[in-house]
Amino acid sequence: MSSNPRPVSPYPRPTSFENWLTTIPEDLTADSLWDYVAYQKALFLHDLVWFDCELLMKDPRGLAIVKQIMTAGGSISANIEEGYSKGFGLDYARYLTIALGSARETRGWYWRGRRLLPPDVLQHRFALLKEIIALLKTTIPQQRRIGKKKKSENS
Repeated sequence: MSSNPRPVSPYPRPTSFENWLTTIPEDLTADSLWDYVAYQKALFLHDLVWFDCELLMKDPRGLAIVKQIMTAGGSISANIEEGYSKGFGLDYARYLTIALGSARETRGWYWRGRRLLPPDVLQHRFALLKEIIALLKTTIPQQRRIGKKKKSENS
């Protein structure tokens, strides 16, 4: 008998992005940052990573991946949050570039853990990461242009 029962989370395993969206509190959705779909997808990804780690932890070889994939997966949304708070332009682009690196790193950790994850899970995570990467790669140049325009206006 375990003396420390596992707490029951009010946030169940997501079954789809649409279903997951219904679980997000207004504290997050009321913020203008929520309008950025890459941010929504990055938060969704991290929730999926959380549950995927349960599978990875079943094998001792997966334990090394767990810390890395949790850190990289969480870094995507964290850098979007931090950059958004700096305002639009070059600073934001810099944080989005870091988020892009974290998305690619997360993809790499999924590849490294591929032997411990079901093929459909792996395929879904790669597709989701591809979408996040594409959104970031679109936004970064936009933010750089805004930053350069601001710089030239202030010169």
